[in-house]
Amino acid sequence: MILPTKHIPQNEALIGVGATLLAHLSMPMTVSGLWERLRTEPNVGNFERFVLASNLLFLIGAIEIRDGLIVRTAS
Repeated sequence: MILPTKHIPQNEALIGVGATLLAHLSMPMTVSGLWERLRTEPNVGNFERFVLASNLLFLIGAIEIRDGLIVRTAS
């Protein structure tokens, strides 16, 4: 579910959902603001997948929380 497989396409795996999340995170946003942007994206699907992808991105250091806002970390 984290990585694509023969049965799970790249855009539906959590890493693909995370890529979509990062693409929409051009500036710091609240969780609810980012969810509102992504809720209509077909590969995000539902709030549970959004949270799982957000957690994955936080664990690998791609995003962090600053002053209650989600921000991309510098690469």
